[in-house]
Amino acid sequence: MIDAELDAALGYVRARPQIREVILTGGDPLVLSPERLARFVAALGAIPHLATVRVHSRVPIAEPSRVTPALVAALATEKAMYLAVHCNHARELAPAAVAACRMFLDAGIPVLAQTVLLRGVNDTADALAELMSALVAARIKPYYLHHCDMVAGASHFRTTVGEGRALMAELRRRVSGLALPTYVLDIPGGAGKVPVETGYGPDGEGRVEDASGRAHRYPPE
Repeated sequence: MIDAELDAALGYVRARPQIREVILTGGDPLVLSPERLARFVAALGAIPHLATVRVHSRVPIAEPSRVTPALVAALATEKAMYLAVHCNHARELAPAAVAACRMFLDAGIPVLAQTVLLRGVNDTADALAELMSALVAARIKPYYLHHCDMVAGASHFRTTVGEGRALMAELRRRVSGLALPTYVLDIPGGAGKVPVETGYGPDGEGRVEDASGRAHRYPPE
């Protein structure tokens, strides 16, 4: 985003006291210079009604060499700051990636992990259990397991919701509650994320209810 767009975003948040949490996400905020990121975080920190800031990034996992003390310091704020990293397989948790995440953890920034369920990549109980256990061992809390979005070019990666639910049931038998993510899907059309296990039909394919109580067919017909 250019500075004018960032200023407009800050103005939007300032004008709406009902906003309690802001997520900085994709592109990737951690590719910004530490100076620019620090200025934006400081501006968010000056908004009285804002309580929580979340930064979503692939940088600590995919390009850990970019994580420097200056980049970590750029996230310093009086607000509750969280970092959510995107990690899809235990092999991504190389020593350099774990060390990069530890820099944020040691600075007092909790680190969460989001994973996309991908056919042929991590769609087995063994792969998911290994990943979630490795995350917890690295002091990273598994947060969301995303059902693969219905986007063009990704159909070969997409499991059925029923398959995802079965994997979650098996994962629950293998790991502790601390290592269990919440299995969610994005309802097409901007209706938001919903937990699959609490908002889905018993056959694993059917109706899903959004946060406003509206029912949607998933997958769309």
